[in-house]
Amino acid sequence: MRTHYCTDLNEENVGQEVVLTGWANSYRDHGGIIFIDLRDKTGLIQLTCDPEDSLDAHRVADGVRDEYVLIAKGVVRLRGEGLTNPKLKTGAIEIIVKELKIENKSAATPFVIGDSSVGEETRLKYRYLELRDPSMYETFRLRSKAAIAARNTLDANGFLEVETPILTKSTPEGARDYLVPSRVHSGEFYALPQSPQLFKQLLMVGGFDRYFQIAKCFRDEDLRADRQPEFTQIDVEMSFCDQEDVIKVAEDLLQAMFKACNIEVNTPFNRITYNDAMELYGSDKPDMRYDLKMVDVIDIFERCDNEIFTKIAKKPHTNRIKALKVPGADLVFSKREMKGFEDFVREFGAGGLGYFQMKEDGLKGPLTKFFGEDDINLIIARTELQVGDVIFFGAGDKKTVWDYMGRLRNYIAEHEKMNLADPDAYEFVWVVDFPMFEIEDGRVKALHHPFTQPKDTDKDDIEDIESIAYDIVLNGTELGGGSIRIHKQDVQEEVFKLLGIDEEEAAEKFGFLLDALKFGAPPHGGFALGFDRIMMLISKKSSIRDVIAFPKTQRASCVLTKAPSAVDNNQLRDLHIRLRDKPLK
Repeated sequence: MRTHYCTDLNEENVGQEVVLTGWANSYRDHGGIIFIDLRDKTGLIQLTCDPEDSLDAHRVADGVRDEYVLIAKGVVRLRGEGLTNPKLKTGAIEIIVKELKIENKSAATPFVIGDSSVGEETRLKYRYLELRDPSMYETFRLRSKAAIAARNTLDANGFLEVETPILTKSTPEGARDYLVPSRVHSGEFYALPQSPQLFKQLLMVGGFDRYFQIAKCFRDEDLRADRQPEFTQIDVEMSFCDQEDVIKVAEDLLQAMFKACNIEVNTPFNRITYNDAMELYGSDKPDMRYDLKMVDVIDIFERCDNEIFTKIAKKPHTNRIKALKVPGADLVFSKREMKGFEDFVREFGAGGLGYFQMKEDGLKGPLTKFFGEDDINLIIARTELQVGDVIFFGAGDKKTVWDYMGRLRNYIAEHEKMNLADPDAYEFVWVVDFPMFEIEDGRVKALHHPFTQPKDTDKDDIEDIESIAYDIVLNGTELGGGSIRIHKQDVQEEVFKLLGIDEEEAAEKFGFLLDALKFGAPPHGGFALGFDRIMMLISKKSSIRDVIAFPKTQRASCVLTKAPSAVDNNQLRDLHIRLRDKPLK
């Protein structure tokens, strides 16, 4: 039907007869000559409909309106001196239309294609219209290229693509499951997989050696910019490997995906331990594009004359007092703005936020009166203060201090007066040596998942047990991670015991995995990468909703199809379900 896409044409095609198809992006009548910007997936080109060239084409053009579907036949011509449009890839040429056909008309659209000011609810309700924007097509072209590169790279490294079940068993760890009622088994439910974790381990037991899958996963959790109820991950598992083997595969994979999107990244990536990430950056996904580090000053504060600080400082195992130096902050931030930083951290559990300013005549600030001259000099030396710098102090229990000081670090770095994060930089970092367990509300939980291999379980404090786990972080966003798995039944049972899962519960919920480990399970490990998050960063979008063709809103609804929706009583009856406020008839 067409001979070319719009932006395939250039000055070399002048004089050629072509047939183009697409949508009318705009329409202009200039004294009897009608100009139409024709748009297809590649971009725009100008159609010129002059009655001297074709009365019939001009008559048809007079009836064209925005978003009409057109088929145009004509000859490529240079626009001429002074008439070019440098904003368009095809701005040096135009099509002199000989034949024009309105293939289909369009109702008035609720927004102009490409208008980024339109509210998200409207854009998602008419997502198929938003997708007409060539910039959207470019996003999904990159996504396709990255997916193909991932498959090709893993295939070249001996990995086999295997699909795992979507209807599976609900397990107690992680986020809430999406449940699917069974019509055949009254009162019983399938769960949609949060990840293919158990199945990929079973594939290793089955001797497949190297597996991958670009898998759909589902989690019923509170949403934000980098979360969706259904998302895509690149899932990889391999046998007879150690952490270094797995990391090498992951780095090769990421390098190939970014290269397919015309971004060169260098390997190997930097590494940092979980403990250093928390102590220095207050986050297990630190943004390494800027060098703002927290410094431990709890020993200095233990000697100060402020009882609040000294009380905190007497428990260095569970508490922290951290200093965050911000170079040049005293020269750009007002006292009101620095008071705003305190209001910010209070939202995340901080009792307050102290700060010192480094002036020409020394350290200034309301807290200096609590310190002797030697300790003032020690603070200056330890934090390497220069004139114009500010140091902010956070004090309290370590997890709370890590959290709000880490958030403050990012908040200040991204402030319009600082702009420390280079938008064109790609700073990868592996976070390794994660704790195996964490305690929440008095309950022991697996920090990653209960199938992670611990380094050893012989520690006095359960939170000191480390695991062979690793996360990959890019510009402060966790792309994914993985671990070496437990492949021996006795170790898995010991971990279940530490998690408070007794033999009966373990057998009920994970019996099939425990059974499999009896039959010569090989050492194995792997990783999973959030494909949507990767594409969000590659295409420089602010939300993964922008890189998913038909995403859900932050309330986990689809405004396009109006899902979720009510179903009729016959369907509920077949599934043996009765709604509390809607009895079956």
